[in-house]
Amino acid sequence: MPEESLQTGSARGRLQINVTSSLGLIPVKDAAVTISYSGEPNAPIEKLSTDSSGQTERIELAAPPLDYSVEPSEQRPYSEYTVLVEAPGYEPAMVSGTEILPDTLALQPVSLKPLETAEGDMESVIIPDHTLYGDYPPKIPEAEIKPIEETGEIVLSRVVIPEYIVVHDGVPDDASAQNYYVKYRDYIKNVVSSEVYATWEENAIYANALAIMSFTLNRVYTEWYRGKGYPFTITSSTAYDQNWIYGRNIYSNIDRIIDSIFANYLSRPGVRQPIFTSYCDGRRVTCNGLSQWGSQYLAGEGYTPIEILRYYYGNDMYINTAESISGVPSSYPGYALSIGSSGEKVRQLQNQLNRIAQNYPAIPIIAADGVYGPETAKAVRAFQKIFNLEQTGVTDYPTWYSISNIYVGVTRIAEP
Repeated sequence: MPEESLQTGSARGRLQINVTSSLGLIPVKDAAVTISYSGEPNAPIEKLSTDSSGQTERIELAAPPLDYSVEPSEQRPYSEYTVLVEAPGYEPAMVSGTEILPDTLALQPVSLKPLETAEGDMESVIIPDHTLYGDYPPKIPEAEIKPIEETGEIVLSRVVIPEYIVVHDGVPDDASAQNYYVKYRDYIKNVVSSEVYATWEENAIYANALAIMSFTLNRVYTEWYRGKGYPFTITSSTAYDQNWIYGRNIYSNIDRIIDSIFANYLSRPGVRQPIFTSYCDGRRVTCNGLSQWGSQYLAGEGYTPIEILRYYYGNDMYINTAESISGVPSSYPGYALSIGSSGEKVRQLQNQLNRIAQNYPAIPIIAADGVYGPETAKAVRAFQKIFNLEQTGVTDYPTWYSISNIYVGVTRIAEP
């Protein structure tokens, strides 16, 4: 779609930039952010700055009509923008191709290298076409249940949510492709944002997310690539795996969905491994698995996520939950913590929030007394605002594990 028509169109999407240091979860305050249409970097349309949490305000930007993304279309359903970030003491960074869909909030992470670690070249990220719009190779068919010899070669005896996975950014045999250590939840959010449109029916997004997570955990559980001698967990090739795009933006609704279901996967009775859930767009490519466009249609007809999944995979497909989550200081207590709660879990929560507040000063310091009072609820609400959670002041499942995840990040106690 020509940028002139975008400027005069009525559809709008929103964008927020989140800037951190490449050395870790250190937000970069007062970074200058310049936004322009991709292809027109010298004609800025917005100039912003980051707050103490390294975040810009949320701004509205022109986007194509909603119809382009909720139904199959030959038109590009998103607009593309270029983001330039500059901050004192850091090497500038540029992201080209940030995708803005109508009626959604795009979250664009930008990592800045401190000058003392920079190599003199500006960090440049180029986001290619979305999987449903661009030209990508179709998935090579594989069996949904992998043969496993009981010889001790398989490291895992149960399904565990890993803290990190190693993504090979190319086909398996491309030795020149880079390997990236990516937090599991960040990987899933990236792939879901790359594989489906955030404008889709929520039940379709849930169904696709579950298929993507089960696909990934099958690779983890069976040690698929490591068993073949490769030093990575999964690839970014759509022919072999699923589309992960370095540095791309995600979407706030996908972010929240994954935070609420990240420990889930798909299983069949009597099968220990997560099911290798093949899927394809269902329009240009068909497969023995989930049709992505078909799932959007079924969700529009009122199908629930499990009904969508069983439509494609059969009635003996179930949603399961992993027994263990790696890289967290302590598991969820099994119930939401709120005003009136007390005990060691509350004290642990308070200590974690206070450590996070050293990096994110918008979170107030609180007494670690093991009592969940109004001040703790206020600190939780501030955390939820920064990290795109529903601002309730209640520590529910997504909030508990998000706090754990950020706490581990700021303390850097779980280096890959």
